[in-house]
Amino acid sequence: MLFLRPINIRAIVDLIEHLGWRVVHYIYVSNEGLMRVQQLFQVMGKSDLQMTLNVKRASDVNSSYVILKELHHTNPELDIHAVLDMSIPMASELMNLLSEDPRVHNRRFHFLLVEPGIQELDFTKIRLYGYNVSGFQLVDFNNMTVRLFLSDWTKIDPAEWPGAGVKTITYEAALAVDAVSLFTRAMKNLSNFGLFESLFIRAKSGANSSKTCAAERLNVWNKGKHVLKAMKEMEFDGLTGRVAFDNRGHRKEFTLDVLDIGITRGAVKIGYWTPKDGLTMLKRKMVRPINAPSSENRTRIVTTIQTPPYIMKKPKPINGHPLIGNDKYEGYCVDLARKVAHEVGFDYVFQMVKDGAYGSKLPNDSWNGMVGELIRLEADMAIAPLTISAVRERVIDFSKPFMSLGISIMIKNRRTRKLTPNEWHVEDESNITNDFTISNSLWFSLGAFMQQGCDFSPKSISGRIVGSVWWFFTLIIISSYTANLAAFLTVERMSTPIESAEDLAKQTEIEYGTLRSGTTEAFFKTSKVAVYERMWAYMTSKTPSVFTDKIQDGISRVRESNGKYAFLVESSTNDYINNRLPCDTMKVGSNLDSKGFGIATPAGSDLGDKLTLAVLKLREDGELDKLQKFWWVEKGQCTPQDKNTDGGQSALTLSNVAGIFYILIGGLILAIIVAIAEFLYKSKVDSKKSKTSFGLALKSKARLSFRGHPAREDSSSGTPLRKSMSTYTYSGPSQRKIDQKKINFLIEISLFSLSLSLSLSLSLSLSLNT
Repeated sequence: MLFLRPINIRAIVDLIEHLGWRVVHYIYVSNEGLMRVQQLFQVMGKSDLQMTLNVKRASDVNSSYVILKELHHTNPELDIHAVLDMSIPMASELMNLLSEDPRVHNRRFHFLLVEPGIQELDFTKIRLYGYNVSGFQLVDFNNMTVRLFLSDWTKIDPAEWPGAGVKTITYEAALAVDAVSLFTRAMKNLSNFGLFESLFIRAKSGANSSKTCAAERLNVWNKGKHVLKAMKEMEFDGLTGRVAFDNRGHRKEFTLDVLDIGITRGAVKIGYWTPKDGLTMLKRKMVRPINAPSSENRTRIVTTIQTPPYIMKKPKPINGHPLIGNDKYEGYCVDLARKVAHEVGFDYVFQMVKDGAYGSKLPNDSWNGMVGELIRLEADMAIAPLTISAVRERVIDFSKPFMSLGISIMIKNRRTRKLTPNEWHVEDESNITNDFTISNSLWFSLGAFMQQGCDFSPKSISGRIVGSVWWFFTLIIISSYTANLAAFLTVERMSTPIESAEDLAKQTEIEYGTLRSGTTEAFFKTSKVAVYERMWAYMTSKTPSVFTDKIQDGISRVRESNGKYAFLVESSTNDYINNRLPCDTMKVGSNLDSKGFGIATPAGSDLGDKLTLAVLKLREDGELDKLQKFWWVEKGQCTPQDKNTDGGQSALTLSNVAGIFYILIGGLILAIIVAIAEFLYKSKVDSKKSKTSFGLALKSKARLSFRGHPAREDSSSGTPLRKSMSTYTYSGPSQRKIDQKKINFLIEISLFSLSLSLSLSLSLSLSLNT
């Protein structure tokens, strides 16, 4: 006897052992199923597999539904592992019945089909229902023999040959084709040896003694054993793989593909089984989706999420023409996608993730965000700040990281205030009156500059203006220079209250949180480090919640909390925000971990290796560094003075004290104008009193101011010189002697003070800048 259909009981046992099932419910509907149950017990008895097998016989689909429904209600907390020994259409109908019952939780079921034709199921419905289904596939539709047969099969008229005209074939039909092919090949080989020459002359050969067709007695055909032997020795490649038999008539060189259908990744080939090698599971990178869309000459869909500076919408153009397609976006990932597409060679279009999430595993074992879209094959790749993690690597593929980063701490920046004239006040000093000479004026300016004072001060309006402006100028300059010198010598630095994660964990005054449903949250949730466990306990117990739904919400909370909230975020995002207006955030401490962003693709995508090679080439060429420098540094809006992130003392520059220079110059100009007006007014008054011309009085006062004595002129009348504390007035030509203490008029004071102050200011500003 020959068994063209492979016996796959050993394959079933090996797969159950791989899946780790300990309690298995075996449901069969035919006598052949009962025989397989007996074989299953025999194989289990020879193996070390520890498993509880519950066998149930069902008469039809409805009775099978009742059995599974009872198991569902009896064990409400346990997953149900069931082996279905029935035809593929019957198994599909059974799943439909279960899905229609609202009281049945479909995701609790994991079915294993005995029939080696799992690809005949409707994958879309299975994923929609939420079942997990594993099984075997005998017909390999990628095999050249199968492809050639289907090419001819589609050309046949289905009206004449029912079932023809389609690009698929059931495994039972494939077995029938191989059976016919086996028989015809065996008969052809036998005919070549002349075994059937007498077949058509039976009356003469004696094989059949009857000479008519209506024979009452038939003799046994003695050629049957030769045909069976020829078929058993036959080997060829059929639709069901290599057709070859052992001494017992069982198939010996066939291959069963192991497929798995689930809500997370659809139908994929996860391994294969052969009689010689047993079960061989494919490495994760070799897993390939079944019936995936063709990738040739197709525009790829790139799922992403709007996160500055990775993906941002461009502002509306001035000319009013709307932006369409990929031109609507800009950012680091936009430039990266363009460079990668150029290296690999494909067209693409950006698609914003529908739920606005990066990708987390949900309680029902499904995924949301960009990861979910890749699993459901709704996108071809994800180019975004998507962190490479072990849990994501189990369901999707990642390229080599295009950016390395880690979790960092963002806090409010403690900024120092700029130097302004409004923050200092001039203290009035006691006025000491005395005569001013050139030497005394110099001494007054120097004493005021060194903040030592002197024994005399001006009493006139212009003199007081000059003195006050000069005092104010020297006060600011000396105070600023002393403050910066002290800061330089003592190396005082502004310290932040938080410098590390340990500092955060030790206190409760400053709240801290992170983004909800992200890798940062998962890091703290799964960490076994004591500090991070304590931080996670604090974050989950805090009311109101310290978690945010969006990164921008966390940044806004930092800025509005006045230093009472710290945001745990990726270092790359932290660095970018610190370079954006209003420049009021800063990063403290080192990164808490090390990870990377990668380009994600569905498991087994044809682009996986190509994208990795493209990323490596861009990194070696320095393109990735250029992109990061462009979007983080060159596009930055903050200067080092704005950020003041290191807390150090910055050098005092001329721009910081420019205001007091303006006050000094303005005061000197005002003093000169008042002194000239006062000079002219005094000259006019003296000319009237001395009854001389205004020009002569003006000349005499100018000579007195610059030379120390008036013009030598005869005079027969006049009054004595009238002396005041700050000026001398000429009363007439009769007085010849002038006091030896020559008084410097306010014009002298103004000119001399202006020259002295400007020279000192220039030298001091140069010393401060150096």
